[in-house]
Amino acid sequence: MDLDWIWKAILIILIGTMLLRIAGRKSISQMSLAQTVLMIGIGSLLIQPVAGKSIWVTFGVSGILVITLVVVEYAQLRMDKVESIVTGKSAILIKNGQIIEQNLKKYRITVDLLEMLLRQNSVSNISDVEWATLEPNGQLGFILKQEAQPATKKDLKTLTNQLTQLQNKMDEVNKKQQDNIFEEVANKGHQEPPPDHLK
Repeated sequence: MDLDWIWKAILIILIGTMLLRIAGRKSISQMSLAQTVLMIGIGSLLIQPVAGKSIWVTFGVSGILVITLVVVEYAQLRMDKVESIVTGKSAILIKNGQIIEQNLKKYRITVDLLEMLLRQNSVSNISDVEWATLEPNGQLGFILKQEAQPATKKDLKTLTNQLTQLQNKMDEVNKKQQDNIFEEVANKGHQEPPPDHLK
């Protein structure tokens, strides 16, 4: 009985894991187009030795794919033109609460899909969105208008400080009113009794 498939399977797991580790740690949703193609290609290649193909040729081709991906990624870091060709750039879908229909058509995104992506991010109204972009990895990036943004800790701290200052001013005004000599007549007595030698 031929038991070559046992060591081939173990070797495929070990070398495949090493190759994918070199290729990157991004999840499927974060991968660029080149990385996705590489993962599919490596997956198809790695299973071939079990079917009788040469295991070393498969590992060689997989290694070349990974090296090519690494070279392309370094080229993207160095040159914007390569990045825009391979990965693409972000596209504006919403500007100042208005949907950019031209870009929706260009990227084949329906209004329903855009609304679903906004709902998943707890956005209830398109008019609350200042900017929304379709990122190269397919995810939606957005920023809400100033008045629609939730309060931050900094906002709450500022509000607390302002309320404290307002309360201090109110206390000062009340104290001045209490020190009013006409108030003493109305209340038939001094708020703070004068010294004994002035009574």
